[in-house]
Amino acid sequence: MKRIALWLLSTVSAVVLLFGYHTSTSGPAATAQAPVGASLATTSTTTTSGGSSGGSSGGSSGGSSGGTDSGGTGSGTGGTVTGDVAQTRWGPVQVQITTDGSGTITDVEVIQYPSGNHEDEQINSYALPQLVQETLDAQSADIDMVSGATVTSEGYLQSLQSALDQATA
Repeated sequence: MKRIALWLLSTVSAVVLLFGYHTSTSGPAATAQAPVGASLATTSTTTTSGGSSGGSSGGSSGGSSGGTDSGGTGSGTGGTVTGDVAQTRWGPVQVQITTDGSGTITDVEVIQYPSGNHEDEQINSYALPQLVQETLDAQSADIDMVSGATVTSEGYLQSLQSALDQATA
């Protein structure tokens, strides 16, 4: 009788623990966003208050609703451009670029990225600086994705391409 009661309590406890476990895809914490820490951002302090809708989870770039600041975005004028928000399954990713008058990318800042749990923070603290550096080196969105951060890399590339398209428009 004691064995049956112990087995029943163990089973109930296991089921409660199993259903009580919160994964990175459950609930609003999965889309929480935090400001970029110093280790993930470059030296730019320019902020943008432009809209950020659009983006799709299908991998294609979203609408053209990214904002720009008063620095201008036309060819040859330079300035700061914020790409569209790319909605990934782990959370939003949004990139902001700064260009000089000749169209050279002088700064890249990731202003939104998945940060819903410790694993997201760990992956992004490794991946985002690599993506930023590759962007500055390549001067385009033709960069390699970071192994182990495929979803974030895809979102980064989508938002980066959106910002580059706006900067050359």
